[in-house]
Amino acid sequence: MRDIAKEVYEKMKVGAAAWIRPVAVKGDTLESFQSAHDGAKALAEEGLIKIVKIQRDDGGLIDAIRIQRLA
Repeated sequence: MRDIAKEVYEKMKVGAAAWIRPVAVKGDTLESFQSAHDGAKALAEEGLIKIVKIQRDDGGLIDAIRIQRLA
């Protein structure tokens, strides 16, 4: 399983903000995307990013995460 949060983080510049979303072309599903939140939380605990917003669909599943790179 790929770490979507880390992939997005590595492409960002310090201070930049970005949305993390599932990419169907890469095989992501809404269900598999839920683990991206765990990856984002781990990066936040390390002080590398700040989780700005978590967006959920009508069923309560996370469908987008807004992050800001701190380091």
